[in-house]
Amino acid sequence: MSNPNPHLYIYDTTLRDGAQQEGISLSLEDKLRIAHKLDEMGIPFIEGGWPGANPKDVQFFWKLQEEPLKNAEIVAFCSTRRPHKNTADDKMLKAILAAGTRWVTIFGKSWDFHVTEGLKTTLEENLAMIRDTLNYLRQENRRLIYDAEHWFDGYKSHPEYALSTLRTALEAGAEWIVLCDTNGGTLPQEIAQISQAVVTAFPELINNPENAPRLGIHTHNDSETAVANAIAAVQAGAIMVQGTINGYGERCGNANLCSLIPNLQLKLGYPCLEDQQLQRLTHLSRFVSETVNFAPNDHAPFVGRSAFTHKGGIHVSAVARNPQTYEHLSPEVVGNQRHIAISDQAGLSNVLSKARNFGIDLNRQDPTCRQILTQLKELENEGYQFESAEASFELLMRSALGQRPQLFELKGFRVHCDIFDLAEDLQNNALATIKVGVNNQELLEVAEGNGPVSALDAALRKALVKFYPQIAEFQLSDYKVRILDSQAGTSAKTRVLVESSRGAERWMTVGVSTNIIDASYQAVVEGIEYGLLLTAKSKMPVEI
Repeated sequence: MSNPNPHLYIYDTTLRDGAQQEGISLSLEDKLRIAHKLDEMGIPFIEGGWPGANPKDVQFFWKLQEEPLKNAEIVAFCSTRRPHKNTADDKMLKAILAAGTRWVTIFGKSWDFHVTEGLKTTLEENLAMIRDTLNYLRQENRRLIYDAEHWFDGYKSHPEYALSTLRTALEAGAEWIVLCDTNGGTLPQEIAQISQAVVTAFPELINNPENAPRLGIHTHNDSETAVANAIAAVQAGAIMVQGTINGYGERCGNANLCSLIPNLQLKLGYPCLEDQQLQRLTHLSRFVSETVNFAPNDHAPFVGRSAFTHKGGIHVSAVARNPQTYEHLSPEVVGNQRHIAISDQAGLSNVLSKARNFGIDLNRQDPTCRQILTQLKELENEGYQFESAEASFELLMRSALGQRPQLFELKGFRVHCDIFDLAEDLQNNALATIKVGVNNQELLEVAEGNGPVSALDAALRKALVKFYPQIAEFQLSDYKVRILDSQAGTSAKTRVLVESSRGAERWMTVGVSTNIIDASYQAVVEGIEYGLLLTAKSKMPVEI
């Protein structure tokens, strides 16, 4: 049976609207990488930027002429001409033509308030600006998407005038009319009502005979309803959905395509992407977050690391029997995976699940299972956190089972720090001395670092690399400190999380102590120990 819902056209504006988020600064290479990744995902429209607004966007469109996308339409973005100016003389429109894209998105004013207060012109001149700009670009053989800026605010203020702006754009040749909730203040029921009013006024937007113009939606997230608003517009007849990966955008962001696409396709039955493309959504989300240099949102729906994480013992036990008990869909359909968290909320099911993940044979009847759970809860009560530091938990589990090899023995360490002002350039040098036993040999090593943790890490590596050369591949990639009981003042207990890496592999270890150096030492040592364990697992040469 054929799907009664129309195919939706996803329009990605990460490279333009998303790049306006505070803290995001994309290089030309960043923009090109993201564009090609979106193209691989099957996104039909990718808005590349505003050529003429800055040199980077000009270079981006030129570069894509040399290395064109394989599937997607790359779209240039621009405003209507300026008030009382000749369209042919407008430098912005000349830059649009030079970008060489087949599709152009032009935004114009829908809100009478914006016309008179923002543009400082008349309502009639605003209509002429829309008409002249679209006519000019049509004469230059460009296909047109018209973004009706501040549409919903404009309709609520002056519905007749707002509708006249759409009529003008349609008469001038716009193939898409996109309703924009630019300030993000409209709620879903208003979106639905006003979108339906547009459909009533312009039924050709959804009756869709061949070559007829069609309806789209563009929502911002200032009221935390951007995704719901976009869905409401789709249900009213919009078939183009604009948004950004991870919801990036100015102020509070745009509609998050990583939530919109699976909701529309998997929950409501609107085809957006091929199944195999949808299965890469989590990878796309994390790729873009890495490229913009933002930490991934672990709690993001569908694509976050915690989206299918189970922590409570009752939840874990039920999911082990049937994942549908606590999951609204299978994580694999969006390229994510199920994750069982270990914490003081855990039960035996959590421990058994983690054991399976670690490749450890453990069953509920084994008394060691209960012993591990008891030790876990005691350590978490002391301030340890194994939810993030799963590497430390695997070492704990293997130690309880007698499967933790004695790779080296720590005999002690000492750290000396010097902080001084050298020609007004503050220096922070640390010297670490460490004594370690390996293969019945006792070694004493010294190393410097730009802080005590760096020096400790360097000294330990220096001592061990002679016996385990693969340690040279390990990196200390992140370091986090949290004071657990701040009311205790300088006697407060400190938790340190250390992230280590080997290429694409990453693992987290934890240390807790009233001495921050000791806590750091614990986490650094376990990070190196776990790296060696991973090396052994992958059957790389290591003597254990």
